[in-house]
Amino acid sequence: MSAPVAINARAAVRRELGGVERVAATLARELPALRPGRYRVLQPPAALAHRAGHAWEQALLPLAARGARVILSPANLAPLASRRNVVIVHDLAPIVRPDWYRGPYGTWHRALVPRLARRALRVLTVSEFSKGELVERLGLTPESIRVTPPGVDARFRPEADPEPARREHGLDGPYVLTVATRGPRKNVRALDAAAEQLGAEGIELVAAGSSRAYMGRDEPPSRVRALGYVADEHLPGLYAGARAFVLPSLYEGFGLPCVEAMACGTPVVAADAAALPEACGGAALLADPHDPAALSGSVVTAALDEEVRARLVRAGRERAAGLTWARTAGLVDAAVAELLD
Repeated sequence: MSAPVAINARAAVRRELGGVERVAATLARELPALRPGRYRVLQPPAALAHRAGHAWEQALLPLAARGARVILSPANLAPLASRRNVVIVHDLAPIVRPDWYRGPYGTWHRALVPRLARRALRVLTVSEFSKGELVERLGLTPESIRVTPPGVDARFRPEADPEPARREHGLDGPYVLTVATRGPRKNVRALDAAAEQLGAEGIELVAAGSSRAYMGRDEPPSRVRALGYVADEHLPGLYAGARAFVLPSLYEGFGLPCVEAMACGTPVVAADAAALPEACGGAALLADPHDPAALSGSVVTAALDEEVRARLVRAGRERAAGLTWARTAGLVDAAVAELLD
């Protein structure tokens, strides 16, 4: 007998992992382990993970999912013609700020996501903030949405070895880290003042993350050193070795890097915007992302003030401990079970 739920794992086969890809890959692993027989994973060849995969997702996935009562799509998009969709909508950034995206990506998302969300059997999302966006901007009812926050893998811990990442990226001295794809939404340019002030203290400010063609125009060169994409196996150590972590993003549906940094025992500074205060749960310093001086002051404090650092480390580890992938998988499975029952 065919499993009643097919997992759309298109995003899980992408080579570079962001927050959306990590959710997709982890749920594709955790859900079948949690409920053997309930889930089967459907994924295209790696060559169809990105733009070329839209045809697979829209046309071939529903055929591959024959016999399934539900198609679970964890990465914003799903087959539009199907009436079996449960879709995780992480945020509405392409709708809220279309100027942050270019080319077919933004157009495709603006066309599909509202229609998918309104037709879906159930919509899941990663934060109360994003739930509010779905209600306000797409007209969904609060009762039709389930909030299923992401989790933190056990690899992210204070004992993670920073040396492989240090060697790979030439990190010879102390550093403060941000993890963000390059583009205007991530607001890395606002960290120039912090980079200058930290540099005076002998601390480098570095940014892990690649540029993506759909993410609008890259920001102008700044004082923050770009490391490019950091291999996933190096990421826990990169967090653990940092004096502090900062995410100055203007808009996030959750902000998983903040919680991964917390799990690694690293003090966190986050923008006081969108879902980031919710994700950080009171365990980070929050600063106005439009105020470079405020960001700089908070980052320098998190990096140098030992009393504040100790408080943030304790609070951050406690916050991260409550966000596990087992919890996430359980919440998603419960939302699916409502439909199967």
